Amino acid sequence: MRLRTGLLVAGAATLAWGEWLNWRWSRALVGRRGGVSEAVVVLGYRNPQATANLINRWRVRAGLRSIGTGNGRDVRVIFSGGAVSTGAAEAQVMADYAKSVLEFSGTVFLEDHSGTTWENVTNVIPLLEDVDRIKIASQPAHALKARAYLRRQRPDLAERLVLAGDYRPGEWLIVKPLLALYGLWTLRGLEDDERKISLWPLPPRG
Repeated sequence: MRLRTGLLVAGAATLAWGEWLNWRWSRALVGRRGGVSEAVVVLGYRNPQATANLINRWRVRAGLRSIGTGNGRDVRVIFSGGAVSTGAAEAQVMADYAKSVLEFSGTVFLEDHSGTTWENVTNVIPLLEDVDRIKIASQPAHALKARAYLRRQRPDLAERLVLAGDYRPGEWLIVKPLLALYGLWTLRGLEDDERKISLWPLPPRG
């Protein structure tokens, strides 16, 4: 009985740890910023087949739910990611899924040459120059890495970063501890000031 209780407590603690880390990463290097124009950058994941895989389908949904709801807001969605070997570009695959499956009819831009997160950021910068608010959507650790890279490359644009919709409590709950472990590894090169939570408490929606 004690063993079972101990395992349950350990399991709950592991899930809570994964949830907390993903929540923390989603809120680092973002602020509160108004404006009427907004860009949502959706980062691609390697996708050798012609249709969007599970990860890219989720990232597209996270990107679309990140779109602000303010009246009259000018929003563009930027899908970023190049081709893997001879497959279609990640950006094109994600855009096709957004339009044909999710029936998204808004403004879409494609950045289809990047092969790394650093290149994702570098190549979308020209599409961000004229917007008031920038959101980056991916798994929370990956999105934080991209925000840190934008801060390094263009600190003036990084000041426009706001909260995206790629974290939801309980979503991917069982695998969040694994995502947290992988995130710790991928974020090992970030500085301490690139990991600090920027928003507390919750900001207004939109």
